Amino acid sequence: MTPAPLHFAGERLLLDPAGALVWPAAQLLAVADLHLEKGTAYAARGELLPPWDTRTTLERLAGLLRRWRPRVAVALGDSFHDDRGAGRLAPGEASRLAAMTASAHFIWVLGNHDPSPPEGVAGEPVLEYRLGGITFRHIGKAGVAGEICGHHHPKAMVPARGCAVSRPCFVADSQRVMLPAFGAYAGGLDVRHPAIAALFPRGGRVFLLGRERLFSFSLGQTRAGAA
Repeated sequence: MTPAPLHFAGERLLLDPAGALVWPAAQLLAVADLHLEKGTAYAARGELLPPWDTRTTLERLAGLLRRWRPRVAVALGDSFHDDRGAGRLAPGEASRLAAMTASAHFIWVLGNHDPSPPEGVAGEPVLEYRLGGITFRHIGKAGVAGEICGHHHPKAMVPARGCAVSRPCFVADSQRVMLPAFGAYAGGLDVRHPAIAALFPRGGRVFLLGRERLFSFSLGQTRAGAA
């Protein structure tokens, strides 16, 4: 995979096509919105989904950890779909997650789905994480700079060879970078939605996730209708 370089807050960052942000100088990797155990949360409400989302998400995350070998891994909130999600991990997935948290220092930013620290999971739970001039938080705040956030699951639709392609994406300007949702069952919100557009009032760029690379467009080139 070919990451896209991004100069942000005086630092050189890399956007990985798998949906992660890498800060090489800090040996840091960040992902957003894992939503682990979303399938079992839905099953408890009688809405049956194939119960493989956690396994798929952790396999993808393990691949990123092997590729980048970070010292610090930041999960930008909604890492579990609810506060009881960690307790529903199957033994195999719990062991895989334990191996990951042993390989890097995990920072668990608390989100709206998981406002309490995950029980039995190693790492450091925080409301937000600051390093140098960059702040990692779950929900973006208007009027601040140097922010890395998640929460909104950004997705964009762009023209392509006479049709349109809709994909999860990063959104970036000089103030913030919003990460796509990393979870296998996480949905997406159109970047033109007011909740996202309000955080990028002067425009910005979207970086659509591709199989091996990212595809960059201005926000003005996106079309309404990503779902």
